[in-house]
Amino acid sequence: MSLHNKRVVLAASRKTDEMSILIEKQKGTPLVRSLQGTVFSNDEQVKKNIREMAEQEIDWFIFTTGIGLNKLLDLAEEINEKESFIDKVKNANVGARGYKTVAALKKIGIVPDVKDDDGTVNGLIDSLKEIDWKDKRVIVQLHGENAPTLINYLTEAGAKVMEVLPYQHVDPNPETVELFFQELVNQEMDAVCFTAAIQVRSLFKYAESKGYTEQIIEAFRKNILAVAVGKVTAEALHEHGIERVIQPELERMGAMIVELSRYYEKNEGNR
Repeated sequence: MSLHNKRVVLAASRKTDEMSILIEKQKGTPLVRSLQGTVFSNDEQVKKNIREMAEQEIDWFIFTTGIGLNKLLDLAEEINEKESFIDKVKNANVGARGYKTVAALKKIGIVPDVKDDDGTVNGLIDSLKEIDWKDKRVIVQLHGENAPTLINYLTEAGAKVMEVLPYQHVDPNPETVELFFQELVNQEMDAVCFTAAIQVRSLFKYAESKGYTEQIIEAFRKNILAVAVGKVTAEALHEHGIERVIQPELERMGAMIVELSRYYEKNEGNR
């Protein structure tokens, strides 16, 4: 396996040193262009949300990440509402995306009524389609960003949705995103490794503001290879019009680099 003469962009903000070493060991050139801003806790707003939930009749809770659910529990405990919050969830219907979310629910004695089959938001939506959402009060826990596909589906189906974001993302450095765009359209890279869906969404949010969207899609269609660490990230790429995406079976950053190397070996016979 080899990345000989390949310029591989890392869109991540963490573990870039480790991934860079892996790329260099396979004779590739790593370029770090973080498309992911910082994350900050949204504690006071979420505590307010938790208090509001206590005063409402909730039909459904939908949890999208295990870490987000655990953060909700921690904040509920800080305001002495943990047990009442858990009771509220137990007395409602529950949907869950991802095995980590299901595991977090299990720890508080809850088995979700509905869950996805593949770890993606679209997979969760498919599982929710048999439900009548008209006038249902639904709490949707998000992580770092909104999930427009899920929220749009629920609201269009008639649900009354409250979004709860235990963490929020700050946009990446616009100079970094602009540099990435210029290098992309000038074909100064061979592949881009995305390790989170937020990186994809940040890129296209910036692209839409600058009128770059079609140029980015065209660059990936022609010569640049998009690499996703897992299903959720690949789903985000597909949603934004990038059709050719490779990903490892094991959703790990190291496995992603290995899969990229295998792709080139198979398709180009790298020396």
